[in-house]
Amino acid sequence: MGMMDVVIDGIARKTSVSYSNRPSIYPDNGSLEKDYVVDRYLTKGFMPNAPFVTKSTPIVAFGSCFANNISNHLDTRGYNVLTKKDNKAYVTAMGDGIVHTSAIRQQFEWAWENSFPTEALWEGYDHEEFGYSEEARLDTKKLFDTAEVFIITLGLSEIWYDEPTGEVFWRTPPKGKLDPSRHKFRVATFTETKENIYAVRALIEKYNPQAKVVITVSPIPLAASFRPVSCLSANAASKSIIRAAVDEFYRETKDLDPNLYYFPSYDIVLYAFDNQFVPDRRHIVKPVLDFNMKIFERYFCTPGINDADLLTSFRDAQAFGRKAAKRGPQSVEKFFAAKASRRTEAVEARKETRSAERQARRQARIEARRKLPPSPDRLQRLEARRAKKLEAASISAAD
Repeated sequence: MGMMDVVIDGIARKTSVSYSNRPSIYPDNGSLEKDYVVDRYLTKGFMPNAPFVTKSTPIVAFGSCFANNISNHLDTRGYNVLTKKDNKAYVTAMGDGIVHTSAIRQQFEWAWENSFPTEALWEGYDHEEFGYSEEARLDTKKLFDTAEVFIITLGLSEIWYDEPTGEVFWRTPPKGKLDPSRHKFRVATFTETKENIYAVRALIEKYNPQAKVVITVSPIPLAASFRPVSCLSANAASKSIIRAAVDEFYRETKDLDPNLYYFPSYDIVLYAFDNQFVPDRRHIVKPVLDFNMKIFERYFCTPGINDADLLTSFRDAQAFGRKAAKRGPQSVEKFFAAKASRRTEAVEARKETRSAERQARRQARIEARRKLPPSPDRLQRLEARRAKKLEAASISAAD
């Protein structure tokens, strides 16, 4: 195969002549130092032409645990995240715990078509049963009907299901309720995963056709796997199935679907950084997480943030990674102990600040009262007090 010379980031490189004149090159360390790194190497081909999420745009965001990061960021920044408000919808109560495509599909079929499992399969973080309450369904339907933007985060491919019905659990069934004769484990296939994504998009198109849909893949790995292989390998397969299904779905539909978007949080976290995880190697360090959220805000939201601030956020995340590399490995226990210590110190500092502020306000009120002229009633009281003192003094002198 022939090779040709191309200039990438000011450096001459060899590349196959079978490529176009403008191939999309995998970035090296030097590429990540360019000012155009975000546009060219991290978000190319996926961002909307113009932002469309305003502070009043109704947003529904749910899926894997990474969905909670998006919801929290947008809510903190003043955007209208419906799944952060008070309602009975399970996508609110379990917004970061509905992690695989079958469970996500269930919520849309339940809300809009009143279709739900025949068995009790929906349980929360502490294995509390959620049931199929009509009140919760109607609240979910209201959210889905109102939403102008759906942000759906896909998390994993490992599924527990009820074998006689084929219906899926949200999460691993608790040991006390596990019936080995009917409750089984499997890995969702690529075809199944893609079919679920198609089904979710079709339901949104049918019942809320103007809504925009942003699909993301969570970069947070499995905490554990029920496969008889290492969790590291199981996670690689689980994420690959989802990412490949999303990519093929996107390529097959995007040209005909102007309301569909993919946000590459998974790709950016895994491949743009060297020290992106805390010592548990699952959760993302705050500077990298903040940078991801700011990318979303820069391209999808208005007023959003500007390119300079976004690049600064990226540089901060890089700098954090370099410091982590110099610091060396840190145990999970030490990391979370230090984190708890910092949190305690922050709480105590806030208490001291608030106490000082209260004392300052109290002192200011006292000083303000001192500067006011005394009222007629106060003058009378002061005069009466002086008269009593003089009377007492005269009696004492007479004695």
